[in-house]
Amino acid sequence: MSAAQPRLVFSHGKESGPWGSKILAMAQVGRELGLAVESVDYQGMDDASARVAKLLDCARAWTGPLYLAGSSMGGHVSAAAAQPLNARGLFLLAPAFYMPGLESYTPQRVPCPAAIVHGWRDDIVPVEHSIRWAREQGAELHVLDSDHRLQDQIPAICQLLRRYLAGRLEP
Repeated sequence: MSAAQPRLVFSHGKESGPWGSKILAMAQVGRELGLAVESVDYQGMDDASARVAKLLDCARAWTGPLYLAGSSMGGHVSAAAAQPLNARGLFLLAPAFYMPGLESYTPQRVPCPAAIVHGWRDDIVPVEHSIRWAREQGAELHVLDSDHRLQDQIPAICQLLRRYLAGRLEP
């Protein structure tokens, strides 16, 4: 009996959708590496806890190793779901960590290797928040010359994702 196919699951940001340009590009990387790809639709859901619950609910239908990727609020959601889903890896873009008034909700003690990509010129989630979380979690950190959306860095993000996943997938 063969092992279940590894799965890469995306969680989008608060004001985007499940198949935006970054996710489409990163999904192609996942497929090229042999992963099944999912992107959860959180449109109309502003509460991060409700998004985490939806991700956990969706995951009941999936088998095999899970790798979670998320952008902004989706990064927060992915990190919060990592432990209950026993994720094998986290790849986060400008995750909404340590936001004013919500600091205690920032996920801690993730059970897997994590990587963060953040823009130096992010005016929504300060880059210092990712630096702090990466330091506390021992996560890989890549800071690029970009803003919160990182739209001008999609090729670099895809290269980083490919390297991150390739180093963690079982041969």
